[in-house]
Amino acid sequence: NGPIFVNGAEKGDCLAVHIHSIRPRGLQPVGTTCVIPEFGGLVGTGATALLNNPLPERVKKLEVTVEGGVKWSDKITLPYQPFIGTIGTSPQIEAISSLVPDYYGGNMDLPDVAPGSVIYLPVNSPGALLFLGDCHATQGDGELCGVALEHPTHTVVQVDLIKGWTLAWPRLETAEFFMTIGSGRPMEDAARIAYRELVRWMAADFGFDELDAYMLLTQCGRVRLGNMVDPKYTLGASILKSIVGEAKV
Repeated sequence: NGPIFVNGAEKGDCLAVHIHSIRPRGLQPVGTTCVIPEFGGLVGTGATALLNNPLPERVKKLEVTVEGGVKWSDKITLPYQPFIGTIGTSPQIEAISSLVPDYYGGNMDLPDVAPGSVIYLPVNSPGALLFLGDCHATQGDGELCGVALEHPTHTVVQVDLIKGWTLAWPRLETAEFFMTIGSGRPMEDAARIAYRELVRWMAADFGFDELDAYMLLTQCGRVRLGNMVDPKYTLGASILKSIVGEAKV
């Protein structure tokens, strides 16, 4: 969906998107996952060129309900753990594919972008031009085969504009932790971006010295893997709120 024009949003501002609810819609089975030739975490792709033959295409349709979860088989039912796979704002000048995550957000496939969380996105152009979609009913870390349990949804979000809070990369807040999100290749560069931004957030808003924050995260920082299949990989670096306390701003 989108792009959504946010009145008053200018470069250097931030959108705070509160995710209130995500519910499946449509006739069952509404969930879809699949194997796509030359796409996924354990296959050769256009960027990782191998001589072996691509895996064959396979599509699996699944019943998804809030109460009953994801019915994988007669023996396996997975919990319904929905989140928004793709959410972001317009970059400053470049044209982008919705498949590519970067500093503006995008197709991050991060399971923590879920009901009850707030994602903070940088505004890079007038109106921010918020876009979102790609809702998943459940997903393991990495979105291994390249397609999580995709499903159409009724999704309710609240968009607030924060003037003058300038972010380099997306940030996330839940009831338990603060997270910064980085995307790039190789995967360790995505982790470096995420941790660097978390160090800078702790220094700017929580009263930490940067080197002290760097050392503290070495002891208690946590990393969440979003996708490891798209043109850029996404990782979130986080710290528990109980450790850092409330923001000093």
